[in-house]
Amino acid sequence: MSKANSTSTRQREEEDEHGSAHGEAGEQLSTAPREERPDTGAGVPAMSVIGWVRWFWRQLTSMRVALILLFLLSLGAIPGSLIPQTSVDDMKVQAFKEQHTTLTPVYEALQLFDVYSSVWFSAIYILLFVSLIGCIVPRTGQFVGQLRSRPPGAPKRLTRLPAYTTWRTEAEPEEVRAAALAMLRGRRFRGHEVGDAVAAEKGYLREAGNLVFHIALIVMLIAFASGQLFKSEGGKLVVEGDGFSNTLTQYDDFKSGSLYDADSLAPFSFVLDDFVGTYEKSGPQRGTPRTFEARVTYAEGADGAERKGVIKVNEPLVVDGTKVYLIAHGYAPVVTVRDGTGKVVSKSAVPLLPIDNNITSSGAIKVMDGYKDKNGKKTQLGFKAFFVPTFAGHGKGQMFSQFPALDFPVLALSAYQGSLGVDSGLAQNVYQLDTSKMKEFKDKDGELLKKMLMPGEKLDLPDGAGSITFDGVEEWASFQISQQPGNGWALGGAIAAIAGLAASLFIQRRRVWVRAVRGADGVTVVEMAGLGRSESAKLPEELGDLSAALVTTAPVAPAAPEKPDAADTPDGSAATDATNEAGSRPVHPAEAPAEGAEK
Repeated sequence: MSKANSTSTRQREEEDEHGSAHGEAGEQLSTAPREERPDTGAGVPAMSVIGWVRWFWRQLTSMRVALILLFLLSLGAIPGSLIPQTSVDDMKVQAFKEQHTTLTPVYEALQLFDVYSSVWFSAIYILLFVSLIGCIVPRTGQFVGQLRSRPPGAPKRLTRLPAYTTWRTEAEPEEVRAAALAMLRGRRFRGHEVGDAVAAEKGYLREAGNLVFHIALIVMLIAFASGQLFKSEGGKLVVEGDGFSNTLTQYDDFKSGSLYDADSLAPFSFVLDDFVGTYEKSGPQRGTPRTFEARVTYAEGADGAERKGVIKVNEPLVVDGTKVYLIAHGYAPVVTVRDGTGKVVSKSAVPLLPIDNNITSSGAIKVMDGYKDKNGKKTQLGFKAFFVPTFAGHGKGQMFSQFPALDFPVLALSAYQGSLGVDSGLAQNVYQLDTSKMKEFKDKDGELLKKMLMPGEKLDLPDGAGSITFDGVEEWASFQISQQPGNGWALGGAIAAIAGLAASLFIQRRRVWVRAVRGADGVTVVEMAGLGRSESAKLPEELGDLSAALVTTAPVAPAAPEKPDAADTPDGSAATDATNEAGSRPVHPAEAPAEGAEK
């Protein structure tokens, strides 16, 4: 026999010996299923299809496989956090594909742009779900059975248990057992009297915590799944003074789960009254926001009363289960465009997109309707816009903002005329200007017409083509409106999982027996022993406290007087020691005889 087989056989013999030593006393301290040992003989019969199915089910529902699947699920979420996801930001995904032409086919084959809806992530998710249910159902039944049953009777030889103590008392055995039962119940043990001993048990919350932990994981999985299937999420940019109504046509972009029903959009609306932003003016944190909030007026339902509200970062406005988050802020220069006759053809606040932390912004101003050139022909105007809220001044480097607040706003424009391409039917970025079908306005030097404007200044187009005036600046805020069911269940599941895990780690399942019998000399012998599910130094300490409490009711009997030696007795026989091995005091569990020692 090889060394490995010898070791395995010896361990099995030790386990069998340990189990037979504790007997029924050590059974059912855990709800973990027993692991069936396969036959290690030379001729192992081949398993049938049903046998393989049972074997696969046992492996899938084992705690080891559940932990492996949970680990794989955590690993699978890593690329979903590092790689742009189509469900989150399709524009970032497109930009990533343009920059990484070599990696893109690999990522697409592995579904790394849609991790959370990929086949492999869904397979891990479903297997973990099935594994947890397969673990919990049988263990729950076993645990309920244990709660309905009583602790088993005391083993025949208590000296073989890990914690043990004994002493002699003059109290009657019935009195000792009654006092022990009352004392143990007073310390929240479940106990009853069996034969000549009292059996008690405590620590059921350990197994309950273990089950709660796994049930909480299932609740969290269901909550996350429902959140992905029934969620809705959209974005909306709102300029001060403008509003939003929660309908599909009002969103700038909108995404939802595969089972989402658009009719379930919560009816509400709001108006952005004012955006308030203040920033640190000096020191190493110069430019850091100190106040960043959107003040709104909102109403629930079609005819709901108007209410005032403030939306801050991580402090959303919650309306009928829908959360409105503040996610971005910027500036919208107010411009007025006139044709050659002085007629106002456009006046609006045009939002521009920030490109740095100081809110240097860029975008496009488009005049699509109402403009005619000097010949009276309808055409379109386009302006590339570059805005800085705090200009450094002429001759002080490039035109980038020095501070995010509106301390010295300047708008730089360059002018074009022609077709904006908006009538082609193709989607177009409102913040970019397509000049492929447009002509530049020229200045007197024959260069592209451009100018930096301060509030109140205007740019005159050549040949009496009109003008554009920079009237002032409004602020805009970007909001994310999301409805994701299951968040409350996910939070409750997380809290329950932490509580259950703490209970399963820090609470010990243990049993205590107190045996009281009358000795040959008529003096009652008391034995106490304890057995825990796992080894712990607290078990002997607890048994010592219990024995000290019981001694007050069953005090230690005085030591028996010494008898003369055998040579001094009339018949020459040896005297019998009437005291027990503990003498006249209880033996602390640390001083208990070694396992297997005989009395």
